[in-house]
Amino acid sequence: MKKSSFLLPILFFALYLHGQEPYQFTEIKMQVATPVKSQDRTGTCWAFSTASFLESEARRLGKGEHDLSEMYVVRHVYRDKCELYVRRQGTANLGEGGLAHDLLRAVARYGLVPETVYPGKKDPSRPHDHSAIESRLKTRCNELVSLGKKGALPANWLMQIDTILDAEFGKVPAKFKYAGAEYTPLGFRDYLNIKPADYVNLTSFTHHPFLTSFVLEVPDNFYNESFFNVPIDDLMRTLQSAIQMGYTVEWDGDVSNEGFSGEKGIAIVPQKAWADKAAREQQNTFVLAENEQVVSQAYRQELFDRQITQDDHLMHITGVLDESNSGLFYAVKNSWGDKNERKGYIYASEAYLRLNTVSITVHKDALSQDLRSQMGAGTAATTPVKLSVPNKPTPLAPEGKFKKVEAENSLVLPPKTRATQDTSDH
Repeated sequence: MKKSSFLLPILFFALYLHGQEPYQFTEIKMQVATPVKSQDRTGTCWAFSTASFLESEARRLGKGEHDLSEMYVVRHVYRDKCELYVRRQGTANLGEGGLAHDLLRAVARYGLVPETVYPGKKDPSRPHDHSAIESRLKTRCNELVSLGKKGALPANWLMQIDTILDAEFGKVPAKFKYAGAEYTPLGFRDYLNIKPADYVNLTSFTHHPFLTSFVLEVPDNFYNESFFNVPIDDLMRTLQSAIQMGYTVEWDGDVSNEGFSGEKGIAIVPQKAWADKAAREQQNTFVLAENEQVVSQAYRQELFDRQITQDDHLMHITGVLDESNSGLFYAVKNSWGDKNERKGYIYASEAYLRLNTVSITVHKDALSQDLRSQMGAGTAATTPVKLSVPNKPTPLAPEGKFKKVEAENSLVLPPKTRATQDTSDH
């Protein structure tokens, strides 16, 4: 009995030295976000996350809480994709995936509507599933491409696309009533004071010069949108200070890797590869805090060039947290429903975002003065308060292997094959 009592504190001390304590999070700064939703069986994370981002923006701008229709924008973007695909003779990307700027471009052209006005499905009681509509659109667009190459493209070919989309999503409203007032989609956007031109896209890669813009080479950048390139340290500082000043951030990155658990709601860059862990260590992954790799600019570039880090999911960053063992984490709102251990959120470490961020989207007023000057973004921002974190991440091991994991159509996956729910996101 005495021997056991003596050994117990030693055991706990040994676990502490090896970082083997449960994850413990304290909020540093959290911004308001609308309830978590589910994209269901679709690859439209870009629409759900960016709509959530704009919902927080409307709240920040004093317009209250609104549930925006993702499918209103998705329907318009699908039409634009079909048009580009046919006009480019089948060489453009045609699928469910997209990026944040796709929604913002659509908002600029077509406006916004509430979810109650346009749920965007024939049976509101059933989950979204775009597998059939994607197949129908691809089939018809390929037929149109063939006709175009023969000089026989019908004059009403875009109306044919509209007919397919209207049958799936419903006709888009020209006007609607909401909360006691009548709006057009463009008028509702303006009522919310959402100005798509006020949002900027940042990325961080060394195959283009820093402090310049370039067309990001990812498949779902079908609009060939430009992103402003900054060092990863500056990108992370921008993310932190934006949240500190009252903004939220739209995030595009990779979740098909060993460090991401949708079920547990944890995203890290483990120092130790899954295959090198003992059974007990595998069982405790995402439960007990563990050492993470140090992520350099060169390492993230290497993984991007090897197509290990890809843009396979978009989410909405709403807060900064302190994890008692390892330092900064970020609260990231996902769109896979609220059934995981963090009620639909992912807590992602600083290292995870440094490695796996492909781009972020943020309001231009959240940028630092020097960055705004470089981008020509205009208006000045309030100086952010410097983050005070009790426990800063400790430099650990040199860069190691980071294995790519194949995506599967499931939210709850065994850790060895953990990946995205929505494999067609990107």
